[in-house]
Amino acid sequence: MLRVNPEIYEALEKWAADEFRSVNGQLEWAIEKALKEAGRMPKKNSLVKDENPE
Repeated sequence: MLRVNPEIYEALEKWAADEFRSVNGQLEWAIEKALKEAGRMPKKNSLVKDENPE
C-alpha cells in the first residue's frame, strides 16, 4: 500500500500512460533510476532470492 497525494497520483498516471506503462511499472522505473543515480542500486545477485541456500 502506498499513500500518495491525489494530485501527484494523477500526474503519475498520466506520465505512465504517456510511456505505455502501468503506474506500478512507472514507479519501479523511477525508483530504479533514482537508486542508480544515487549509487545505491543493489548488485543484481542480491536482488535474486537464493532458492538453494547451503
